[in-house]
Amino acid sequence: MKKKLSGLTRILLLVAAAGLVFVLFTPMWRIELSAPQYPEGLNLQINANGLSGNVDIINGLNHYIGMKTLHNEDFMEFTILPYLIIFFALLFVLAAVINKRKFLNLSFILFVAFGILAMYDFWRWEYNYGHNLNPNAAIIVPGMAYQPPLIGFKQLLNFGAYSVPDTGGWLFVGAGVLLMFCVLFEWRRHKKLKINFPTAILLLPVLLSSCTAGPQPIVTGKDNCYFCKMTIADARYGAELVTKKGKLYKFDDLHCLLSFTKTKAVDDEQVKDIYVVDYAGSHALVKAAESFFIRGDAIHGPMNGNTIAFSNKDSMQQAAAQLKAAPIKWEQLYQ
Repeated sequence: MKKKLSGLTRILLLVAAAGLVFVLFTPMWRIELSAPQYPEGLNLQINANGLSGNVDIINGLNHYIGMKTLHNEDFMEFTILPYLIIFFALLFVLAAVINKRKFLNLSFILFVAFGILAMYDFWRWEYNYGHNLNPNAAIIVPGMAYQPPLIGFKQLLNFGAYSVPDTGGWLFVGAGVLLMFCVLFEWRRHKKLKINFPTAILLLPVLLSSCTAGPQPIVTGKDNCYFCKMTIADARYGAELVTKKGKLYKFDDLHCLLSFTKTKAVDDEQVKDIYVVDYAGSHALVKAAESFFIRGDAIHGPMNGNTIAFSNKDSMQQAAAQLKAAPIKWEQLYQ
């Protein structure tokens, strides 16, 4: 009886199985596209058995840049995936019925392997569609690829692409978390390891921290300013805005950043952080609220913002004296 599962584990296995059943009826993933010409945004939802959302509009846009149009019949995954989800739901039920630790561990290994394989397949799908472009397309940007991000935000010309799990995807992740807890719980129960449920929960933020939204380096000559659409040629004047959803907007000048915030295209409560480039040193991105600014006519930003930022006060004061510029607080700029 020592290798039998606990009642709690068997219940959680049934809950995880039920969650997978619901995955069949809800979108698993979504890719949101935003651009000035589509202020309401475009959505592509990926379900277990096909695509939904603004598929026709996105296909029309894809045609202009030479990307293959999206059709359910082109993806064999939409035929196989529902059966795989049902398989794992039944596997979890079977694990609860068989009531053996070895079968639980085998179920966990198979489920994790399937999750890794599914994410790789999704990345491969995005890569092929984003790189294999029609050389005779109406719009060709040399060296440009249109691969959406696997997860998070990426700027694609004037479109911002945001990729994240949808309801079904979170149910799938939740099933995996429950299964992981069951494995850890049974491991501790039988082997008397010094691990408990609160500890396992506390470890989750560490595992997820790599997905935390943050600034990305500005690549001159490649990145475009989201507001004025100009290619960023000098990163020293640049800035970035990151939303709570992880969307990232790059700007070539503080003037463009501040003009964008005034449009309220992103509500203030949705703004996670604003970063500015440190004019001195290695030109790293630093939080605007913790930076020091000067403004003056001798400062010639790409869009005549006449304002630059510094990560420390000494550098700011030295530059202010050299450029005959006046200090100005972030609160005065961002209002």
